Amino acid sequence: MSGVAPSPSPRQWWGVIAVSLGVALIVVDFTIVNVILAPVVEDLAIGSAGAQWFQESYAIAFAALLLLAGRLSDLHGARRVFLIGLAVFGATSLLAAAAPDGGLLIAARFLQGVGGAMVLPTSLALVNAAFTGTARARAFAVWGSTIGAAAAAGPLLSGWLADFSWRWAFGVNIPLVALIMAGTLLHLPTSPRTRGRVDVRGALLSAAGLGLLAVALIEGRTYGWLFTTEPLTVGGLSWSGGPSPVLVAFAVAASALFAFWRRQAALGRAGEEPLMDVRLFAIPSFRNGNIVTVVVGLGEFGIIAVLPLWLQFALGYSAFQAGLALAAVAVGSFFASGVSFSMAASVPAAVQVRIGLLVEAAGLAALGLIAATDSSWWLIAVALFGYGVGVGFATAHVTSIVLADVPARSAGQGSGIQSAARELGSALGIALLTTLFFSTLTSGVRDRLADAGLPAAEAGRLGQVVTESAGSVIPALAADPRTATAADAAREAMAAGVALAGYVCAGLLVLALVATWCVPSGTETAAPEREPARREPGPP
Repeated sequence: MSGVAPSPSPRQWWGVIAVSLGVALIVVDFTIVNVILAPVVEDLAIGSAGAQWFQESYAIAFAALLLLAGRLSDLHGARRVFLIGLAVFGATSLLAAAAPDGGLLIAARFLQGVGGAMVLPTSLALVNAAFTGTARARAFAVWGSTIGAAAAAGPLLSGWLADFSWRWAFGVNIPLVALIMAGTLLHLPTSPRTRGRVDVRGALLSAAGLGLLAVALIEGRTYGWLFTTEPLTVGGLSWSGGPSPVLVAFAVAASALFAFWRRQAALGRAGEEPLMDVRLFAIPSFRNGNIVTVVVGLGEFGIIAVLPLWLQFALGYSAFQAGLALAAVAVGSFFASGVSFSMAASVPAAVQVRIGLLVEAAGLAALGLIAATDSSWWLIAVALFGYGVGVGFATAHVTSIVLADVPARSAGQGSGIQSAARELGSALGIALLTTLFFSTLTSGVRDRLADAGLPAAEAGRLGQVVTESAGSVIPALAADPRTATAADAAREAMAAGVALAGYVCAGLLVLALVATWCVPSGTETAAPEREPARREPGPP
């Protein structure tokens, strides 16, 4: 028998292109909200809390369901789950495009996250199964390059569409989903399945814990972080003085996540199939690498959630101009990914991650330094390009560090956990940074107006008005001579909020940089032995 793997057929390559385009849609939908946020806020009047949920809902559902989606892929076949995920994504894109109010739009984004969580892990499984040897490496290069190109084009496309209507940024997904589903059905074979069951209780615990953690971070500035002395109404329920509902949410989230961890450990010891094999965390590189992954996620994406508000409401950019500025991040990342690939043979992965984190932190610190009410577009773009270069270096190799010592039999489980850690860091980073930004905006407007001689009550009211509108009221304030001072104060406060967010994100990335030295080198196969799962053929 020959040891040379057969050359892949053109059909297989068309299949990997279809799968890659499916993941590209998921990536683009992470970035489009940053560009269309301002017109959505103006059109639906959703306020600052709604703006946070609009940004957060997709990432929360995505992070909470990645582990479950990976398990469903094993049980029912990667192709079937991929196609179902695409169908869910397409249907909820239509729902988002037609949403008449903020509540339905946020619900649609949650459901889009469900579809996205089903697409990403199954796409990797499909590519991995369709190719072997050097062809597999080329297939993953196609997969990654398609995603990089989508990330670069996404902000520009969504900004251009938003100048007509933000709804087109979701509506364009529908014909693309149909095309990708057809390509997958025509060019990829059915996927094998395994026998087993889903840990439903574990899935509910993880989703509840992650969801409540995000709720607490988002609503802390509204209801108070620890205690409240005044009666509140939360979700239609009366809440008297005492521990704030946010503190209760933190406590319940911690309890749910602790219970999830204990349950997964118990299932692993019993030889059953947990959603997350916690025994992998006995491997130092895996454990510490995932800590780095979470911290990187915290620092990388929070700033992107607030930049469009500053660009459009404080600096007066159109949606397309804001998308053009944000595209500098994706262009820098795409450029660095190519350079990083050529360095892979001579520069260790850990060194490239450190280079990336250092460049990212420098770019964000530079953004903090230049943030003002009259910042130059090209300076913003240069800072964001540098930040994107750092993202390209860091993200290209952080997965290699995390999985370096994970045995091949546990690679799928390890990849799923690493993906979930990254999405968790991203979701929490957006919640943390938007809360920090809006808190700075409220106090900044109030203090500036009070210093200008406005009565404290009126200054506080205007600060709340600006924050509750997520800054969309600034152009209207500027158009009225009686409130022009408030508009100036709001622009200054927004710039201060962006600067603070930039410095905080840079600090988090420096913390991640320090943490990379805690990741050991070498190969340590501390993961538990496990019999390979029995696979049976099944329908797509």
